[in-house]
Amino acid sequence: MPSTPPPAGANAHPDPRVGELRTRLETAYRASAEPPAKARAKLDAQGKLYVRDRIALLFDEGTFVEDGRYANATAEGLPADGVVTGRGEVEGRPAIVVANDPTVKAGSWGARTVEKMIRATEAALREELPLFWFVDSAGARITDQVDLFPGRRGAGRIFHNQVALSGRVPQICCLFGPSAAGGAYIPSFTDLVIMVEGNASMYLGSPRMAEMVVGEKVSLEEMGGARMHCTVSGVGDLLAGDDAEAIDLARHFFSYLPETWHDPVPHYEAEAPAVPLTRDTVPEAESVPFDVHEVIEGLVDADSFFEVKPLFAAELVVGLGRVEGQSVGIVANNSAVKGGVLFTDSADKASRFIWLCDAYGIPLLYLADVPGFMIGSEVERGGIIRHGAKMVSAVSEATVPQLCVVVRKAYGAGLYAMGGPGFGPEATIALPTARIAVMGPEAAVNAVYANKIAEISDPAEREAFVEARRAEYVEDVDLERLAADLVIDAIVEPEDLREEVVRRLRYAARRDRHFSTRHRSIPPV
Repeated sequence: MPSTPPPAGANAHPDPRVGELRTRLETAYRASAEPPAKARAKLDAQGKLYVRDRIALLFDEGTFVEDGRYANATAEGLPADGVVTGRGEVEGRPAIVVANDPTVKAGSWGARTVEKMIRATEAALREELPLFWFVDSAGARITDQVDLFPGRRGAGRIFHNQVALSGRVPQICCLFGPSAAGGAYIPSFTDLVIMVEGNASMYLGSPRMAEMVVGEKVSLEEMGGARMHCTVSGVGDLLAGDDAEAIDLARHFFSYLPETWHDPVPHYEAEAPAVPLTRDTVPEAESVPFDVHEVIEGLVDADSFFEVKPLFAAELVVGLGRVEGQSVGIVANNSAVKGGVLFTDSADKASRFIWLCDAYGIPLLYLADVPGFMIGSEVERGGIIRHGAKMVSAVSEATVPQLCVVVRKAYGAGLYAMGGPGFGPEATIALPTARIAVMGPEAAVNAVYANKIAEISDPAEREAFVEARRAEYVEDVDLERLAADLVIDAIVEPEDLREEVVRRLRYAARRDRHFSTRHRSIPPV
């Protein structure tokens, strides 16, 4: 607590109680300004930053104002009760932070901890301010459970408020350490979860608890480590190498989003793509896999693509980029991974990203090169229909401007999931390499003529028959015919695609955002 000496004569008769109070407050202030030497050494050994150093990296210098610094000040060893809350500016834009202090009882929650977190979420709701969650907590203090857990101002109120904030203001989570038990739900309610590899973890029950309750012996990394969540469960969105990188990613992601759902999306100075699209970018043969990132980089402003969940369900690429300085959400099939086929995980990945863009008014650009949804007993048992329906629902309900670009194949329900003509996009644009059909020619001929093909004993005659039927099928779905029948709105060369997208997004800026009148949908989740 900074202090300055009073002017001469101001306190001729000082009150000793005031002096004693100042001493106590200064002690409490200093206790929360720096961790004890032992705690600092532990942070250093883990490669972690102190909570206030993390906050200093988030906010513009000199803008942070703290709330509740003296929470639980009368208790021994509980500075700020283990959580720092307050507000500051991120590149000139106001935001709130809730940051656990792992040097205070492992960042665990007490009654005052919970109250501070509730107040921060209430302020975010009241003032519509973005919220950054800096999570590094062992969960609730069991000794304080009656005070912090069950009541109207208990921990459940935090989650309730997070849900109320969802889609209203951005919520971004940096996970620096554990997020245990009920507290593990805090990251899951945010728009982006960045996890520091080697330190971050999320789990409802610890490995020790899993062994006691279900007899499973498992390591913390296998149970809920950062890499597991970013590659297998999909709960994590991005891996970071250290605290500083995580905070930098959080600030970068925030730069694409508005401050609230009704504010305009930030606009930046336009830049040309790093590598323009050419006719050599996309292989003409649909069976030749290629990395769709090459198309994305040819469409967005140089170095502006911010990919979300790059390690999870990589057959589908989603992320935010800028086109002529404007934020755009991109959903793209990647034939270089599993042929670009849609699975349950990729459908979930797409759905959540589409909801994010629709919530914050960010136009969506679909780059379709999809053979359809995966088939087989395993995926059917895994609910591929339900997950696919979720993605189709997300595409249907999105009211932001949407453009469908058919890069190569768009077969079966894959066309629907990628915002095809039936879903009211601003336009369906095709490259000359595009094909739209219920299925590919090989599968179609086999499905229709299987018995006839089996009856032909001569191999040469059989091959000639199959090739003739394939040629008929391809002619039936000829791209020019689809354009003539108004299935697609434009056929453009790759080198002209960016300018086509720019113009159409500009014209779509005044799109009506109403979808239907009802209380809410019942999505097939």
